[in-house]
Amino acid sequence: MRLLIVGTLDGHIASAGKIALERGAKIAHVDDITAAMKALRAGQGADLLMVDVMLDIKQLIEGLEAERIFVPVVACGIGTETEQAVRAIRAGAKEFVPLPPDAELIAAVLAAVAEETTHFITRDPAMGKVLRLAEQIAPADASVLITGESGTGKEVMARYIHSKSRRASATFVSVNCAAIPDNLLESELFGHEKGAFTGAVARRIGKFEEANGGTLLLDEISEMDPRLQAKLLRAIQEREIDRVGGTQPIKVDIRLIATSNRDLEEAVRKGSFREDLFFRLNVVTVALPPLRERVGDVEVLAKHFAAKYAAANGMATPGLAPEALEELRSHHWRGNVRELENTMHRAILLATEDRIGPQAIQLTGAKLAPEPADAEASLGQGHAATADAEAGPGGTRELVGRTVADVERDLIIDTLSHCLGNRTHAANILGISIRTLRNKLKLYSQEGVSVPAPGEPERVHI
Repeated sequence: MRLLIVGTLDGHIASAGKIALERGAKIAHVDDITAAMKALRAGQGADLLMVDVMLDIKQLIEGLEAERIFVPVVACGIGTETEQAVRAIRAGAKEFVPLPPDAELIAAVLAAVAEETTHFITRDPAMGKVLRLAEQIAPADASVLITGESGTGKEVMARYIHSKSRRASATFVSVNCAAIPDNLLESELFGHEKGAFTGAVARRIGKFEEANGGTLLLDEISEMDPRLQAKLLRAIQEREIDRVGGTQPIKVDIRLIATSNRDLEEAVRKGSFREDLFFRLNVVTVALPPLRERVGDVEVLAKHFAAKYAAANGMATPGLAPEALEELRSHHWRGNVRELENTMHRAILLATEDRIGPQAIQLTGAKLAPEPADAEASLGQGHAATADAEAGPGGTRELVGRTVADVERDLIIDTLSHCLGNRTHAANILGISIRTLRNKLKLYSQEGVSVPAPGEPERVHI
């Protein structure tokens, strides 16, 4: 992580810098806001600014916003400068850190604000296979296209590849192509000269130059305007860029990684993405599986996030009840790891005593999740086969006179028997949530119906 410290802080600056350095940060220091803006425009780059609270932090943040420099700001000061701290937070600073610095507090701020990580938490074989591929291609300079649904960890994978590459000691720079308006993205990528357009108050180094010698991540590249795609293609081919308003090409040496949560081949067919650019980017593809296809990671990730948010809230880490874990494993996870993290954050707040039970698991996105295609097909084919085989006496005519509730009960119990009592498997086949299945089974038991237990294949009618 790159940390830019702004201000003098009466000698405490050295202590804060030393602590951050010991925590793995790369440190740079300037005396004031003007120097900080000049350094950032010049492409020095930073993942976090630690600024003396006595400086004009509002002016700094407004300047960063005006020039579209996206970097979090942390204010720090000596003693109990409460008024200045409140003013800094209101101006947009993410945190206030009192000085002299506390090592653990500095570490927490670096982790919480910068959120830079290259560590994958995984046990599922599907993800292990992807990591082995990433490690194999990391030492090369070939372009990499990382695909996957939102929340699967595409940027984390990009940082992981960078950390395993020959450029690991150099800069990693990320730009979100979907978050920046089309008319500003060109300047963000390639930089601009002073006066190139309204608001260009000084020369600005773009992300290509900032990443020179290191790795540039183009996040969600599928959202890039086709006009800009042509200029990007030239930059990749020629390894040189032109600043907006510039007159001379500038050579750059970067390793390019791009991500997309869309099907780029389909975008090429529709004409929204250049075919030649697609093949330039797609030297190697790393496809991240969705969480529902790496169920083996659900438990280890859930426990990791539980420990993380328990510590953040000053609590002991609660255990995870088997029933709660079963719900997590059977959920669709449309939002993937990000959705699981939010779910566990809520669970920590809702947990009772020292255990996360089913009542603390509040799942979201159920209406957004598609019905399990395999389950629908299985049920549909099963009904069709039954209708064909029993078209005469004993077909659906046998159901006439029975209530829908009775038919549903028999279907659920028979499916559960077929699955040897496995609730999760049965719920997937039936196309219902594990919670709905559990509630229905509880009702049947109360009505005196024999419900197959796990490992009990035979159904008993009463």
